[in-house]
Amino acid sequence: MGSLINTFKRFFTNKTTVTILGIVAGVLVLFFFYMYRVNNAVNPREVPIATRTIAATEEITKDDIEIVEIGSSFLSNADVYTSANDLVGKYVNTGTSIPKGGLFYTSQIVEKEELPNSIFDEIPDGYTIYQLKVNNDSTYANSIYPGDRIDLWMTTTQDGLIYYGEFIRSIEVLAVRDSSGENVFDVTSGRTPAWLLFAVPTDMYRYLKVAEFISSISITPVLRNTNYNSEVGSTEITNDVLLQMIENKIMDMGATY
Repeated sequence: MGSLINTFKRFFTNKTTVTILGIVAGVLVLFFFYMYRVNNAVNPREVPIATRTIAATEEITKDDIEIVEIGSSFLSNADVYTSANDLVGKYVNTGTSIPKGGLFYTSQIVEKEELPNSIFDEIPDGYTIYQLKVNNDSTYANSIYPGDRIDLWMTTTQDGLIYYGEFIRSIEVLAVRDSSGENVFDVTSGRTPAWLLFAVPTDMYRYLKVAEFISSISITPVLRNTNYNSEVGSTEITNDVLLQMIENKIMDMGATY
């Protein structure tokens, strides 16, 4: 037994042996590290891809999705959806599309209400979308949000006198857009408001459109408090005097509408 131990001692204290063992150990470490990296790189993961080309604003259904396997290394550098359940019922954003066989990048997918024109789907019969031109000042430093209730006040002149008062009460803002038609409150936007969009009965829409062409008339949004929003009434014209002034100016211009 003692001779066996001495043999092992001589073997492991021999410089050549130690060198060889060190080289072997180093090679093994490098080999296993390499295999670890390779396995991580090629280890497949399941991801959804498109079964057809899906155009902008289209809804994604389960039939539009199939599952394939791709290398994990690609996924570590790509911000894509990895679950089909997270995609169904969402929409392809405007200005982009998903090609057949393409991955679903998160920047391309939005909820329906995030689509710029989704508001048109909810307009009641007899109502029309109106765009009121605004700026940062008239929106109280961009403090008017979709869902807020506002009033419209009108300024005009007649017989040398200035008239200013509430014209239409209780209008729900549907969207706030910049000069390019993009939603102002997109997360990454930082955009300046240029238009308020809301739906009004068609007769009110006519008056608002006519007022655009009369230089002595201006329409201003007035933001109300949260109690006003929660105790909302119907949208209505509240000032017959201002309404008659619009009609008088139309008659003076010899216009019809």
